[in-house]
Amino acid sequence: MAAPTPDLSLVFPVWNEQDNIERLLETALALGSGLSGGFEIIVVDDGSRDRSAHHVLRKGEAHPEIRLVTHPSNRGYGAALRSGLRAARGRWVFFSDADLQFDLHEIHRLLLHAESVDIVAGYRAPRRDPWGRRALAFGWGLVVRALFDLPVRDIDCAFKLFRREVIDAIPIASIGAFVNTEILVRARHAGFRIREVPVSHRPRLHGRQSGAHPRVVLRAVVELAMLYRDLRLPAAPAGTRAEG
Repeated sequence: MAAPTPDLSLVFPVWNEQDNIERLLETALALGSGLSGGFEIIVVDDGSRDRSAHHVLRKGEAHPEIRLVTHPSNRGYGAALRSGLRAARGRWVFFSDADLQFDLHEIHRLLLHAESVDIVAGYRAPRRDPWGRRALAFGWGLVVRALFDLPVRDIDCAFKLFRREVIDAIPIASIGAFVNTEILVRARHAGFRIREVPVSHRPRLHGRQSGAHPRVVLRAVVELAMLYRDLRLPAAPAGTRAEG
């Protein structure tokens, strides 16, 4: 007999977060237990070299709401998030990072708007990252708004809630940090409604950030160009073939 469909799926991509994962799961369990509908917690271990997956499995033995999705090797943040979103069964799907920079209980700020829009996206108020990372994000936002007319102030904020239909409707090709941009751009292009709400943000205490690494930035630029080509350039007429 199939398990009942939960109201809410909580998705967390994880890469080498053994110092944060226990507290993350405890908070997520407390949050889910306080909601009126059923819930599930999906952790995607993206080829961690530490004991992140071990901690998740051990916690899952006592809490069947926890599900672990494992990538044998590191495939990238976007690939991990995509695996988690595709595995989610909830009527609403939420995702955040495992670095404890967000207060999961503030999901209630998002749920207040859930019935009136399709995506509720948090924006960090204020953002507690180093100035270089904030500057990079500001410049990235200018580029995305110019190319796609996306009226979102904090594109990469990893605190978002989606109606199930959004996840089912849009393809996700990004394997890296560009995934947040791709999801929002494709969703708006498909006509889904987006609303932003402020959420708290805290400095990272454990683990290491990788979003500003030059290789990550370069991959995001390449994926940006691919998405622009996909959405903005006219498609070839049906039945035609490119000549080589």
